[in-house]
Amino acid sequence: MADRLAAAGYTVLVPNLYYRNGRAPVVELPELIDIEQGEQLFALLGPLLATLTPEVTARDADAFLAWFAESPLVQDGPVGLTGYCRGAFLALRTAASHPDRIAAAAGFHGGNLATDAPDSPHLGAHRITAELYFGHADQDPSMPPEQVDRLAEALTAAGVRFRAEVYEGSLHGYTQRDTTRYDAAGDSRHWDALLDLLHRALPA
Repeated sequence: MADRLAAAGYTVLVPNLYYRNGRAPVVELPELIDIEQGEQLFALLGPLLATLTPEVTARDADAFLAWFAESPLVQDGPVGLTGYCRGAFLALRTAASHPDRIAAAAGFHGGNLATDAPDSPHLGAHRITAELYFGHADQDPSMPPEQVDRLAEALTAAGVRFRAEVYEGSLHGYTQRDTTRYDAAGDSRHWDALLDLLHRALPA
């Protein structure tokens, strides 16, 4: 994915979000991840996900964005984000915590974006100035229709420019080639939407 974005003309940073737990790969993954048989894997990943609090996410984003600002490889200007699964959650949080730097953010098969939790990422909508895109999986228990609606309502009320689409027939993880949830049609659709957003919000 990073190579494809780089081929489109972007400088791409793919951080190890779990660097506090060691160098990548923090968790050894099989060549093909069978989501339906992944209880042991998710038992390993759960504690890692819990470490990414709003404060940690914002602090890490400070460092990542500083790298862009200081790197001779990168043009001056705003930054775009794309996130998958938990990455969509973090992209939404980062768009809210760094509105002066983030011009575009996309999230694909993200989960728990608009829950009842006091730190749910949709509650930061009023701080977002970026243009957003969401490609929701329509068979995703981590992002049920009520959350899809709640997220859209929060973004609309805050005046955020966004588009949210539900990919019919897609499961959580539809862009991930190394899992049993991969869906070629959904993946292709996601690339069209992502590159359209980036080309519009971050012109070369």
